[in-house]
Amino acid sequence: QVQLVESGGGLVQAGDSLRLSCAASGGTFSSYAMSWFRQAPGKEREFVAAITWSLTNTYYATSVKGRFAISRDRDNAKNTVYLQMNSLKPEDTAVYYCAATTRPVILSNGLNYNYWGQGTQVTVSS
Repeated sequence: QVQLVESGGGLVQAGDSLRLSCAASGGTFSSYAMSWFRQAPGKEREFVAAITWSLTNTYYATSVKGRFAISRDRDNAKNTVYLQMNSLKPEDTAVYYCAATTRPVILSNGLNYNYWGQGTQVTVSS
């Protein structure tokens, strides 16, 4: 069974950077896209960024555009996606989840994803 495992979260100060990683393991699947979502305390889960596997098209939420960058490992066999987060703000504090879909779907809708990671905490202090 495919598992997504995130890493790289932590506690940083406003203006700092963090790089999250998400690796797929435990099976083989043909990913159409992998994405990052986040959920802050008391708020709904929200889309952050997505990358399509074959064409490496990228998509971002307005709130992170220009500060975050999603990328994938050039080795297709590794099924690993990264989220480089720069100029972090306290409002970026959340649990960040990695997700993968095997179908061409609306990438900003979390309901369209087949696989989810367990999440990694990102805390940005002011």
